[in-house]
Amino acid sequence: MVTCKIDWKSVLPNCFKANIDIPSEAKVMEISKQINSDRHRLAFSDISTDSRSVFLSLDDLSSNAIIGSNLHVFTHEELKLITSDFSPANFLGKGGFGPVHKGFIDDKIKPGLDAQPVAVKLLDLDGNQGHQEWLTEVVFLGQLRHPHLVKLIGYCWEDEQRLLVYEYMARGNLEDQLFSRYSSCLPWSTRIKIMVGAAKGLAFLHGEEKPVIYRDFKASNILLDSDYRAKLSDFGLAKDGPEGDDTHVSTRVMGTHGYAAPEYIMTGHLTSKSDVYSFGVVLLELITGRPAMDKKRPVKERNLVDWARPMLRDPHKLDRIMDPRLEGQYSTQGAKRVAALAYQCLSHHPRSRPTMSNIVKTLEPVLDLKDIPIGPFVYVVPSSKCDKEMEIGELKTKVDDENKANVREKEVVGNAGENREEGNAKQRRVGHRHKHRLRTDASVYSDTHLYHKTVRHERTNKLNSC
Repeated sequence: MVTCKIDWKSVLPNCFKANIDIPSEAKVMEISKQINSDRHRLAFSDISTDSRSVFLSLDDLSSNAIIGSNLHVFTHEELKLITSDFSPANFLGKGGFGPVHKGFIDDKIKPGLDAQPVAVKLLDLDGNQGHQEWLTEVVFLGQLRHPHLVKLIGYCWEDEQRLLVYEYMARGNLEDQLFSRYSSCLPWSTRIKIMVGAAKGLAFLHGEEKPVIYRDFKASNILLDSDYRAKLSDFGLAKDGPEGDDTHVSTRVMGTHGYAAPEYIMTGHLTSKSDVYSFGVVLLELITGRPAMDKKRPVKERNLVDWARPMLRDPHKLDRIMDPRLEGQYSTQGAKRVAALAYQCLSHHPRSRPTMSNIVKTLEPVLDLKDIPIGPFVYVVPSSKCDKEMEIGELKTKVDDENKANVREKEVVGNAGENREEGNAKQRRVGHRHKHRLRTDASVYSDTHLYHKTVRHERTNKLNSC
């Protein structure tokens, strides 16, 4: 095997006091590939089986032969100090593994580590996962390094205590960003950026000399840093993939309902294409803004894949399933490409699904599409105010005409005693003109018209009786 000389100061800058520039993502990926190619990664099956993993000693775990020298060993007292005794004020959330608290490390607590915020995950002894999942996480993340995998800084193993220390991800997980009522709507370009990062993480795992099947890809396991860079976390259910002539790994069905591939659920046969199916589900969540399973929806819409997948192939139906919170602010061409990709990932035939490396090649160009509307289109009728002012003016004119007509009627009634016949004639003429004018506006002044007509009729009867 050809060996390469590596400058460890560029790989592990935190272990040296000299100021070193932070390498770019491309440089980190290059170094990661170099390290993983130089040192043969030990598969989980090489060091453990279900029957003897519990009896693996701490000395065995911390030896360089198992996880290398990437991880720091913490005491429980150190982690209590880091998290302010696991204060509720530092509580970040809780998953299947256990509660997570925010903490802060400085060189006084752990020499050789730069001062930084961290996330400390405590194994819940009464939870769904246990020592096996904790050990799997340490073994995989202790050896694997990639810009789109969350960085495991260290661990604690004391008596029954099992804790993990990760880099702190400022924006939490994708599930909360998408579905929390308190979060703002993720822009289209940010959604694509997140999925490109997650796809690169999965492609790295599948492309290893000893492939790794993630097995629990879902929105809550995609963590986001302050720049929305996606990093895969929670490797408790990860499995070593098939090697040689093997086509799959047989294992008991584990994962999250709504994300697991149908063939894996039915047969227990696990392949890298199982991860591709789960990726398609999360891709569909980003398109629609709906979770994979939602019992609050009507029966036909509770399973996201069953409801949305038939509409992914028809561009005319795509608007029906797009996330309404986007308010049309997305690339039409990009949405079509992403929908077509999601349809392929969600195929019931594993061989029809693309590889993760091809998915990365398909998604990256979507980031460069610029056909996103600048802002929401709102049409305002410019003449509405003028029309109202004109209408009000016309009504005032009509009211004035009514008042003038009433004044003339009173004058006619006052002169009725001096010239009854002349007064009657004037009354008929004024009434005729008044009646004719009001008739044209009856739709607006129907009640007023009837009132004045009744009053004039009564006054005419009194004049005639006199």
